[in-house]
Amino acid sequence: MSIDIESLSYEELLELQHKISQRLRAINSGKIPKDHTKFNQGDKVSFAHPTLGIQTGTLLTHNDTTVTVVTRSGQQWDVSPHLLRKVVSRGNQSNKVYKIPNRSKD
Repeated sequence: MSIDIESLSYEELLELQHKISQRLRAINSGKIPKDHTKFNQGDKVSFAHPTLGIQTGTLLTHNDTTVTVVTRSGQQWDVSPHLLRKVVSRGNQSNKVYKIPNRSKD
């Protein structure tokens, strides 16, 4: 794997350093929940809020026990990964129609 860090700004390098440190600490402590590995930054996800209903947004960051989800309205939610579901966009679905043969005997 090759990462070109020469083009990154000072702020981007600090953010990368922070993320690498967090990840190394999590690996060393053995506290990486299995639910965290199901989702990646940028994934479209949804979760059920007790009063607001289904909330949909983009996964922003992974924390030690939660992930941060940002909705279209800009609200940020810290959610336990086991409450999340991936959102499948309709553009990824096939529009093919399959004809099922009639197997009944006349």
